[in-house]
Amino acid sequence: MNKNIPELFGALVEQIDLGIIVLDDTLQVCCWNDFVSRRSGKEHSSFTGKPLLDVFPGTDSVTFSKIVDLARSKGRHVYNHWLDQAPLVKLEGDHPKQGYSHLQSTLFFPFSLDNGSLFFALVMYDTAAVAKSSAHLESALNALRLKQQEQDELLRKLETANSQLLQSEKLAAIGQLAAGVAHEINNPIGFVFSNLNTLSGYVRDLLSIIDSIDSAAGLDEVRQVKRSLEYDYIRSDIEALIHESEDGIDRVRRIISALKDFSHIEEEEFRISDLHRGLDTTLNVVNNELKYKADVIKEYGDIPEVECIPSQINQVVMNLLINAAHAIEGYGRIVLRTNFANDEICLEVEDTGKGIEPKVLNRIFEPFFTTKPVGKGTGLGLALSYNIVQKHRGRIEVNSKLGEGTRFRVYLPIRQSAEAIQEAGE
Repeated sequence: MNKNIPELFGALVEQIDLGIIVLDDTLQVCCWNDFVSRRSGKEHSSFTGKPLLDVFPGTDSVTFSKIVDLARSKGRHVYNHWLDQAPLVKLEGDHPKQGYSHLQSTLFFPFSLDNGSLFFALVMYDTAAVAKSSAHLESALNALRLKQQEQDELLRKLETANSQLLQSEKLAAIGQLAAGVAHEINNPIGFVFSNLNTLSGYVRDLLSIIDSIDSAAGLDEVRQVKRSLEYDYIRSDIEALIHESEDGIDRVRRIISALKDFSHIEEEEFRISDLHRGLDTTLNVVNNELKYKADVIKEYGDIPEVECIPSQINQVVMNLLINAAHAIEGYGRIVLRTNFANDEICLEVEDTGKGIEPKVLNRIFEPFFTTKPVGKGTGLGLALSYNIVQKHRGRIEVNSKLGEGTRFRVYLPIRQSAEAIQEAGE
């Protein structure tokens, strides 16, 4: 007898598209195959020895108890089919957008080792996939069409968000970010487009295999066509391409979401806001301006929520971050820091740039004054930021040393006065 049979059998179990979980007599997990790990996002080594119902809390415990009783009392192979009731164990994973369908059916049965130890096997599978040999192709085509629709929808949302930002006079400086945002979006869109081209070729090859069935003299001829078109490789690569494309589209979605959170153009009223969330959103929006210039270090303190107009505070932070990046020659560091004292929060943006000359330090908040080269800045960023902070009954302080860097501190009251709120509404 071949001594490698257990190893060969184990390799087979890892290759088939079935979820297999082995339980001991007390229904605690002994092991499961890689299919279960992929579907659930859980490694069996972290859950060995734990009850199945604790590891997968979404399991239908009532149905499971009935199945176990039948298997114990009668030694039966107990089937659970989706036409009879809902899926027994739901393996949804950490990333539901991966497109996994629920495993519709399960098979539960007891078995014993030579020493008499009793174990149970729980086998989960997709009935539709077993019943229909072309399910992989159909799934790939549907996923491809869905991704194309999602891409078109995301691009339409992006165009709408960009149009709204450009039409807002108070966020006019967002124009500086157009190239950076386009670059951030172009990368994922680029590889999604490349994946679509590859999938298009795969679909043609798969259709060729299906079409060959009608004219083939026998199964051997069909198998030859499959080998010539590298069917096994196509089958394994399709899922990877789809998942990679999903990640790319999700990156575009996050960029659009950050732009939306950053702007909130329709907002002109004070409201209680999480300042740290606004800072993170702004960092996402200006990421392309910063990542090639500096390491951004966040030193967030324990601060309360602040009564402010979030979109305008985001505008201030954006202007300070972009100015910090422009002040750095080569590659440096930008620190974004928050703290709380005396009923006001302090927001700091500190850089390791070239600093500001003392003779112009008192002019940096003047409209149209800039130390940047022609075409690099309009001189409106700090002036706009100063006006926004004044509107919030706050203040801006700046400290700079030539050759060492600059630190801006923005102080904002935790709560606004009735007068400030009334002026904002006028």
